[in-house]
Amino acid sequence: MKGRFIGALLLAILIAAVVWQWHADEAQARVHTLTTLDPDAVRDIEVTLRGLPGQRFERRDGHWTSGAAHVDEGRADDLAALAATPVADWRPAVEFDPAKIGLAPPLAVLLLDGTRVEFGEMTALGKQRYARVGDRIAIVPAQALPRPPRMASLPTTASAP
Repeated sequence: MKGRFIGALLLAILIAAVVWQWHADEAQARVHTLTTLDPDAVRDIEVTLRGLPGQRFERRDGHWTSGAAHVDEGRADDLAALAATPVADWRPAVEFDPAKIGLAPPLAVLLLDGTRVEFGEMTALGKQRYARVGDRIAIVPAQALPRPPRMASLPTTASAP
């Protein structure tokens, strides 16, 4: 009887330790993302890419809407997903010259439910880029950049027979 009690107690302690570690890992993961926003909960997106007109998306009844006749919902989902971009390192913005890292002006500006994210150039070592959120600079994967909208295909000329 005593052995069962000790075994049950040890099992309970082990389960509690695993649950505590899981919660700690979840909290730590949130610190190392570009924003604290849940991409599935983002309702409003504004995006501006250097040299292109800005776009706005709004989620209504589970679907993205826009002023355009056709909405690229996949693109809107991709933009919302950038909220959870993993961050390799956070640094104070005052440590950088914004012009030298592509943030004056930024390559792209993304506004997710009012949270502004500015995307800059690639880091000197490559495969990563700079992103500014508030008064901090994040080092994020190189592919963490809003993709441009799909353009209408160019007209083709028929080949002569």
